Amino acid sequence: MKKVLLLNGGKKFAHSDGRYNATLHETALSVLDRGGLDVKTTFIDEGYDVAEEVAKFLWADVIIYQMPGWWMGAPWTVKKYLDEVFTEGHGSLYASDGRTRSDASQKYGSGGLIQGKQYMLSLTWNAPQQAFDDPTDFFEAKGVDAVYFPFHKANEFLGMSGLPTFLCVDVMKRPNIEADVARYEQHLTEVFGLKA
Repeated sequence: MKKVLLLNGGKKFAHSDGRYNATLHETALSVLDRGGLDVKTTFIDEGYDVAEEVAKFLWADVIIYQMPGWWMGAPWTVKKYLDEVFTEGHGSLYASDGRTRSDASQKYGSGGLIQGKQYMLSLTWNAPQQAFDDPTDFFEAKGVDAVYFPFHKANEFLGMSGLPTFLCVDVMKRPNIEADVARYEQHLTEVFGLKA
């Protein structure tokens, strides 16, 4: 049985109410529970115990980050969570940056202690799909994973590998939560090899 940690990074702030991310978080909880997976959750904005979160990372096989795209990346609350939890995890989540003073040939980023674990991003954006895919549009056809390059690398620093990213677009101007929920259910079913 796979153990999954669902991290809800949604937040009420300015014109955002956090409902889209809450709905997708609940969708994942429902799909994974029906699939027989063992699930723990954290709603980042409601507060957390840092040591307990490190223990959850050590427990989980897969970590799913549910969050909106704010100013070209993760909300500050999610970044704060990473800074606090990953730093607290020194000695359990990672040993070092991978290098030593006596052997500078070691590769930077090779000191992670949780190899074999995986993570996945589930993202909501106001931007339309073409903003990520069109060479003449804002993200120059680099795709959503390029936008999250530092976020991916922070997780890889611990030794984890990424699962395919799930993306909801146009959630402010042209929301389609029913279709997005159906797509997410399908995405999770495929990624986790669950029965449909």
